[in-house]
Amino acid sequence: MAGVLDGLDRPVVGAPMAGGVSTPLLVAAVSDAGGLGMLGSGYQTPEQLAADLVHVADLTDRPFGVNLFVPNPPDRQALEAEVDAFAARLVPDAESLGTRPGHVSWGDTDHFADKALLVQTFAPAVVSCTFGIPTADVVERWKAVGSEVHVTVTSLAEARAAEQAGADALVLQGQEAGGHRGTHDPATEPEAIDHLGLLEVVAPTTSLSLVVAGGITVPGDVRRALASGAAAVQVGTALLLATESGASPTYRRALRDPRLDHRVATRAFSGRVAGALANDWTRRYADAPAAFPVVDQLTRPLRRAAAERGDADRTHLWAGVGWRAAQDRAAAQIVAELAG
Repeated sequence: MAGVLDGLDRPVVGAPMAGGVSTPLLVAAVSDAGGLGMLGSGYQTPEQLAADLVHVADLTDRPFGVNLFVPNPPDRQALEAEVDAFAARLVPDAESLGTRPGHVSWGDTDHFADKALLVQTFAPAVVSCTFGIPTADVVERWKAVGSEVHVTVTSLAEARAAEQAGADALVLQGQEAGGHRGTHDPATEPEAIDHLGLLEVVAPTTSLSLVVAGGITVPGDVRRALASGAAAVQVGTALLLATESGASPTYRRALRDPRLDHRVATRAFSGRVAGALANDWTRRYADAPAAFPVVDQLTRPLRRAAAERGDADRTHLWAGVGWRAAQDRAAAQIVAELAG
């Protein structure tokens, strides 16, 4: 049976970049260009997500999707002392930025259960999940209302588990990706495998549609992925500078700053491994505890204040390997060029 990916005019999925980058305008623009726009619901309240879902539906009549973070709270007993020490280290930076470290909450602060019910009611074309696999009953509820379920995976073991849970498609995220790696166990280091290598490993084991993600920013990247058997590509870095992107002015300037010339895989901002441009923060806080989203909660006020001040050395600058190829123009033009 044909799925959402088969119906796309262009095999390009807009990565669900949480935190305000994947605006409703960007999501709708990708879908209107023949791709699949994806909302990133991470860090939002259910009310904010509901407003964004309605906004996108008002902007486009094409299929789009929404991404949820699957909760996997850190072990408070094992990590609390380390987190407290990390928080104390942040105080001088916080004071110099006119703020203080954020409040810590050790439970599921991303409202997964409420968002799962919300998207079940709204029934977007696709519900995707990152950081883990929802339970089979949740997957079945989404599928019962007509939504396809896509799961981000970073290894063969994760791919097999996602298929067993009822996923309709797998997003194979390679080490080239910007932003958080979607590894299901946040305490482990993600496998050092690129998106084509992961595709080569997973494809022979499944009949599910496969989307590859990680540093795809030029048409040649897309051609190679499709020629290797991918149904589509997922792009985030390529859209960071798009007119409709919610990337801050500080973030946009940093992507063009010749001083920021290499990437790192770091826990420094959130406690979870992510691909970012190396800056002063990634050097000084490379040993941040493996405690997502607690570290993210602590550093968020500092990162926000730094971005407002134009301080690119103390805010997160998520970027995939091809960040230099990102273009400052309309998302529709970017999608069309990528798809050739």
